Amino acid sequence: MNKLSIKLIVNCSLLLFTVNSFSQNIPLKNENTRKGKLYFYWGWNGASYSKSTIKFEGDEYNFELKDVVGKDRQTKFSVGKYFNPGSITIPQYNFRIGYYFKDNWDISFGIDHMKYVVQQNQRVKIAGAINGTETIYDGVYSNDDITIQEGFLEFEHTDGLNFVNFEIRRSDQILNLNKVSLNLTGGLGAGILYPKTNATLINKPRYDDFHVSGFGIDAIVGLNVTFFKRFFVQTEFKSGYINMPSIRTTLSSADKASQSFFFFQRNIVFGGIFNLTKASKIKKK
Repeated sequence: MNKLSIKLIVNCSLLLFTVNSFSQNIPLKNENTRKGKLYFYWGWNGASYSKSTIKFEGDEYNFELKDVVGKDRQTKFSVGKYFNPGSITIPQYNFRIGYYFKDNWDISFGIDHMKYVVQQNQRVKIAGAINGTETIYDGVYSNDDITIQEGFLEFEHTDGLNFVNFEIRRSDQILNLNKVSLNLTGGLGAGILYPKTNATLINKPRYDDFHVSGFGIDAIVGLNVTFFKRFFVQTEFKSGYINMPSIRTTLSSADKASQSFFFFQRNIVFGGIFNLTKASKIKKK
């Protein structure tokens, strides 16, 4: 586990401890009762990743690349791409819908659409064997240096690194200014990885489709500002671990890759809260 991985875990643990301390020491106000209400939000993320070892297996190769650097890919801001319903899924986004089963606890379903791109022209270590490709890369390797470049490897989850997850969260109000309230939120989650991996490996035809590739776990803390008890803006810090043992890389089902790494998100989201209980009472009348 590298220094970045440890740092991400420690930071998230400290933030969760802070949320818990606030919830124990700050008296909660009951006028913002949320039990029975539904919420949703939409927003965007920036993501960072720890280095990872990527293993490639197939009929003509079995090797691994060590300490590979991957970065996110931000979409250049424009009103059309970020707010047009036909293109809002192009940027790195966060969607979530949740239900408050208690005043301060909710369970939710969400999609974290991140993007992960292996950086070109980086020098990494390679171990294993490549045979029968009839390229300069055929050979046996034992922690040798190799450059990731076009012709050898292009590897990215850009449509994207989709983390489909469920979370349980707790929210506590720390300040109430009549029509505006300030709240702390924190929680834990788990889910599956459903990426669309765009990979080109040596002379193999690429596989570019969605595929269930593994699982992830996460922890999150956030600061929420709610207006008129209905609309909110929320900033979030989210850290987690992703393990993908089954990544499709080419059209051949025998070819696959695997990798695991830690991630860290910085999110800004906008949402609304709906009173389902009141709506159901009106229908009964």
